[in-house]
Amino acid sequence: MAEIKTENGTGGKARRRFLKGAVMGTAGVTAAVAMPNVSRAQTINLKMQGSWGAKSVFTDMAKQYVERVEKMAGGRVKIDYLPAGAVVKAFQVQDACHKGVLDAGHTVTAYWYGKNKAASLFGTGPVFGCNASQILAWIHFGGGKELYRELVQDKLRLNLVGFFTMPMPTQPLGWFKKKINNVDDMKGLKYRTVGLATDIMQGMGLKVTQLPGGEIMPALEKGVIEAFEFNNPTADSQFGAQDVSKHYHMGSYHQAAEFFEVIFNKRKYDEFPKEVQAILEYSAEAANTASYGYAMDLYSADLQKLINQSKVNVYRTDTSIMKAQLDSWDTVLERLNKDPFFKKVVDSQKAWSQRVAFYDLVNSADYKLAYEHYFPGKLPF
Repeated sequence: MAEIKTENGTGGKARRRFLKGAVMGTAGVTAAVAMPNVSRAQTINLKMQGSWGAKSVFTDMAKQYVERVEKMAGGRVKIDYLPAGAVVKAFQVQDACHKGVLDAGHTVTAYWYGKNKAASLFGTGPVFGCNASQILAWIHFGGGKELYRELVQDKLRLNLVGFFTMPMPTQPLGWFKKKINNVDDMKGLKYRTVGLATDIMQGMGLKVTQLPGGEIMPALEKGVIEAFEFNNPTADSQFGAQDVSKHYHMGSYHQAAEFFEVIFNKRKYDEFPKEVQAILEYSAEAANTASYGYAMDLYSADLQKLINQSKVNVYRTDTSIMKAQLDSWDTVLERLNKDPFFKKVVDSQKAWSQRVAFYDLVNSADYKLAYEHYFPGKLPF
């Protein structure tokens, strides 16, 4: 049996060494709790420009993304966000990011679909029954993310990494000088839109001009256009649409599932630590909730202001017009599906929509019925 020394002997020394070590260990733990492990890496400073004016509601939404990045990064990432025109024009954001003139951008794919019309499928594509939230789900879980990367990096060889945020509510048919009762009332109109919506509206007999938001009102004043759509009641009223038109048609298939595209210069992005890359990516998902909630509050309130204060006539777009849009989509798809990559994206969205929209349409409550039950006579249709 081993000898046990007295406290003044070997056992006492060992116990004192143990207690001293325990105290030092406890102090270390206490220090770790008191001083959390803050990264000492140099702060990453990024210059990001949007495609929106300084006072645009979309600039507010871009800043919601920026705020989430900076807070989750704990000060390790700082983004200097700039409005359209600060460095480049609204339609030039992608090129500037690709070249490294900008580190990042906040835009939409419809603004660069001239490089490849498949770009518009990631924001202004055909409607097979899914809404914007469901197509955003396709991007994350149905193969859309991979197809977007293939388009941007493999086919176009752009030095970019991109993420999507904010499933936009259906964009209104737009603003007109008089009530539009049918397709014949639209034929020949000089109309503003962007992306594949250009092809759709041209197929319905309109004369279409593509313009960024900031150029809409000057074009209207000069007679370059005589009708237009932009996006929503808040953004439209910020342009002053209610001052030049009193006829606002809501409901359309031309842009029913769009999102913001947050892009980064790929060479710069690839140099970031993995945790910073994750923050930049997942902040886009976090901004979905913030921006959508913000939109529901503002868009609904501003629509009521347009009706009650600006005396705008708000209409639900006639079903015959939306059917004509679907027919025009069919013609456009028949032509553009000759491109194998374009067809691959369309087929992927169509397969997703057949399954997902089926579930949603079969399962969803009849919200219109409930609204009319509690607010009878309020709807304009």
